[in-house]
Amino acid sequence: MTNPLRLAKALAASFMLAPAALAQSAPCGGSFSAFMQNVANEARAQNLPEAAINAVVNTARQDERVLRFDRSQGVFRQTFLEFSQRSISNYRLNKGAEFMRDYRSILDRARQQYGVQPEVILAFMALETDYGAVQGDFNTVSALATLAHDCRRPELFRPHLFGAIALIARGDMSVNETGAWAGEIGMVQMLPADILELGVDADGDGRVSLKTSIPDAIMTGARLLASHGWRPNAPWLQEVDVAASFPWERSGLDTTMSVNELARLGVSARQGSLAPGNTQASLLLPQGRNGPRFLAYPNYDVYREWNKSFVYAVTAAYLATRLGGAGRYNEGNPDTGLSEDDMLTLQRVLEARGHDVGGVDGVLGAMTREAVQQEQRRLGMPADAWPTPELLRALR
Repeated sequence: MTNPLRLAKALAASFMLAPAALAQSAPCGGSFSAFMQNVANEARAQNLPEAAINAVVNTARQDERVLRFDRSQGVFRQTFLEFSQRSISNYRLNKGAEFMRDYRSILDRARQQYGVQPEVILAFMALETDYGAVQGDFNTVSALATLAHDCRRPELFRPHLFGAIALIARGDMSVNETGAWAGEIGMVQMLPADILELGVDADGDGRVSLKTSIPDAIMTGARLLASHGWRPNAPWLQEVDVAASFPWERSGLDTTMSVNELARLGVSARQGSLAPGNTQASLLLPQGRNGPRFLAYPNYDVYREWNKSFVYAVTAAYLATRLGGAGRYNEGNPDTGLSEDDMLTLQRVLEARGHDVGGVDGVLGAMTREAVQQEQRRLGMPADAWPTPELLRALR
């Protein structure tokens, strides 16, 4: 009888070789059936089992719904206040407290083994799937095949199609598995290659099941965070008050200072105390100097590894602080922002001035924020990286 652990290691090892070769033998676009045959040939070259390969090839279908979702991610155009207030409900806070109580043992085990605080793991479970209640109804194989075949981001999804074949061969995934439109699976919504590499069988049943096993989901999520560089038991985000005299051009994730220096410039904790004085941090102003204010500590970078969306990362980090006992943030009185059309116009203007905003998409992402801050500084405005109608008028 084949040793399951040995098979899993062999599959993982062979899979690690796949992406570079796949880039040559299974390019994006063209006939979908021909694409899948190229994928099958590459999978065979990587010694993945024939039964799993055939199951994936016979199951995969192009899913137009997936492409529509991929091209219309309107959630990223919301402000932090809009997204966080829609996402952080009493249900999620109360359910988080319930999970904290009912799964204390496995959460403590995750903290001991990976250094990740319980509230951090639970915040991701809340935002991703409502603690497992809403895990998606897209066929995972078809979603991954559709996105790997599509030429917008094939390099991101191709490896995970091979990861799905390996997971099916290992018995940790069904060819009929369902999940999110982008191919993520389970309570913490992870992609197949990541599950193959980092999955933890925490309940000891011989399988890694992020869909049905809360212990597996908690431990695997913690291991993923640790793999992204989570600093054990260290802070990640903290709400602060800031003096009006703060030099706003020194705000933003691109500028880090010691907590001692930030305190000298007028930053103080709204609750509790700041991290030790030599800790590095950045002042984060999601909606400018008059909106909510946070210190982002080094662990905040891990949130950006989990999800590149600015509003998602800040919201997930803030939700974790709430689950850990922090109070509701001070909304402040943010300056009026831009409509989607005005944001598109601003990005075009910024590009015309030589800034790289990461594409004209109407999303206030990190690169657009950086460009805004540079132009605010040049124009003598408070450089808090929050674009306003006043800034757009000045640039026009």
